[in-house]
Amino acid sequence: MPAPRTCPRLILFLAACLWPSVAAGEAAPPLFEVPVACAIGSACVVQNYIDHEPGPGARDQTCGPLTYDGHRGVDFRLPSARAMAAGVAVLAAAAGTVLRVRDGEPDISFRDRGETAVHGREAGNGVVIDHGGGWHSQYSHLRQGSIAVAPGQRVEAGARLGLIGLSGKTEFPHLHFSIRHHGRILDPYTGLAPEGGCGRPGTPLWSAAALKVLAYRAGGLLDHGFATGPLDFEAALGPELPRPPDPRAPGLVYWVAAWGLRAGDREELRVTGPEGTTIGAWSGTLEADKAQSLRYTGRRRRGETWPPGTYRGTYRVTREVDGRQTLVINSQRKIGLR
Repeated sequence: MPAPRTCPRLILFLAACLWPSVAAGEAAPPLFEVPVACAIGSACVVQNYIDHEPGPGARDQTCGPLTYDGHRGVDFRLPSARAMAAGVAVLAAAAGTVLRVRDGEPDISFRDRGETAVHGREAGNGVVIDHGGGWHSQYSHLRQGSIAVAPGQRVEAGARLGLIGLSGKTEFPHLHFSIRHHGRILDPYTGLAPEGGCGRPGTPLWSAAALKVLAYRAGGLLDHGFATGPLDFEAALGPELPRPPDPRAPGLVYWVAAWGLRAGDREELRVTGPEGTTIGAWSGTLEADKAQSLRYTGRRRRGETWPPGTYRGTYRVTREVDGRQTLVINSQRKIGLR
């Protein structure tokens, strides 16, 4: 009996299943590395993924809420303006040739500038790299004056392109990273176009090493610390660290900024003073998803000075997952007053 021959139709079918956006006969796509030089999960976080909900509403690739309607990239967020000022490099995710760059857009939240000011320049300062075979990667919202490459320049994976910034249509410092194949957006976590809906496994475009580092995280801590009184997002995550209490500070509060919290999450916030005395406490259950949140608790000074000793702030977030309570955030910070 003659040996069976491979069926060309089967080959084409398998290719379409593995790489739905790649036509038969095309080379396999490049594998992309982490495009930022920061520790994922601590020094920076993936706050938003690509929206896979084809209609109104928003769902990330896991069918979770970490995205918003029409979002077409992966957002690598810095915790604060302080981190942006320190400088965090944006890196080429794969080798290629720089196709386009833009610089000169200021690092100002569009909420302060207005949408009209960023019309047509929503991506802010950025870089586009051509990887060949119709594959492009785009790096948006870079810091003004930080672009380190020029059109026509050949770059290798890991080459510095610029710094994470706040340019264009954005409210917080981050890199918006996107991949296109022949002009079509693909999700690097699945290799699939988002129009097909969420929950499909696909084949990631990230390298194995990048995928391990960029494992899906459903919420976490941005920053936390002590302050002398109530504060807002601008004070907590702005260019200057909130002033810490001293023995004569009018108040003492522990504040926490978090991201990616979900409806039903249970939050517990507490400040204790020397010998475990309670300075402030708050707890609650979220009624809706929160892309970002700011909590604080504490009280005003009651005597001439705060009692000397160690003050401790703690913050816990628990979430029900598959019928079990899971710890999402467990943070702690201490300050000594003498």
